[in-house]
Amino acid sequence: MKRKTFLQNTAAVIGSSLFPSVSFAEENNKPGKIRLAYLTDIHVKPDITAEAGMAKAFHHAQSLRARVDFIINGGDSIMDSLEADKQKTQTQWDLFHSILKKENSLPVYHCIGNHDVWGWFIKNDKPEADKLYGKQWAVESLQLPERYYSFTKGKWHFIVLDSTQLNPAGGYIAYLDPEQLAWVKQELEQTKDKFICFVSHIPILSICAGLFFNKTETNGDLKIQRNLMHTDFIALKALFMKYPNIRVCLSGHIHLQDELDYLGIKYYCNGAVSGNWWKGSFQEFAPAYAVIELYQDGTSSRKMVNYQ
Repeated sequence: MKRKTFLQNTAAVIGSSLFPSVSFAEENNKPGKIRLAYLTDIHVKPDITAEAGMAKAFHHAQSLRARVDFIINGGDSIMDSLEADKQKTQTQWDLFHSILKKENSLPVYHCIGNHDVWGWFIKNDKPEADKLYGKQWAVESLQLPERYYSFTKGKWHFIVLDSTQLNPAGGYIAYLDPEQLAWVKQELEQTKDKFICFVSHIPILSICAGLFFNKTETNGDLKIQRNLMHTDFIALKALFMKYPNIRVCLSGHIHLQDELDYLGIKYYCNGAVSGNWWKGSFQEFAPAYAVIELYQDGTSSRKMVNYQ
């Protein structure tokens, strides 16, 4: 069966299915709430399982009995472009947008993930001179104003970060570059009258960052690599302490789920739509997305939804 035909058939089946309802009635039934679906680590690729899975996740989020106002894509939209050539990268982005256009009718706000960056890991003939090198391809493909940006919904101000920085020695590191940090400080100063929700692909703070490898070091220590959690967390914590209106930080990247309450801020790491990169569950966590509720008093709640 051709992929196009398969997706058309899958969409018809999904559209005629009755998804299990996700009830929020027992959860902080406060007026004026914002309800968003947080879909992260989709990792779509030319593959029947991945394509149908992405379509089903978006259908499921829009079919909830409790209506979702908008969607945040937490990054890693495509399987990988770090070491992919131009043709393979274009194929992945074309596929992502084709499914998104066909299967989604809600506003979507995108965050750049590490696998959305093009060319950093290409070993030979690195394309640094190409205008699309690095994050520019993702910025243009996702139609972002910049690699980091902000938007406001009611009493909440969302600050979308770019947490993936190139490590000249190899790989990448999670932190805010000086230009971005200066912008964040300006944003915080200008929005003291709103509650703040940060969005970062890589967690600012997460216990999952120490559980990703599902084992300890030989001496018993947990291992948190520089590409699994923000290395500038201590500095960010000091900054956050100056702004009590910062209430929520949303992330993905780890493909695991946790919920931390630290110094008055909720840190939600929201699993992965792709689970184990479209091979079932990753550790104990099935493919899923999060539904986040943000209230007018600055509180929040989250439900994880296994959509398959």
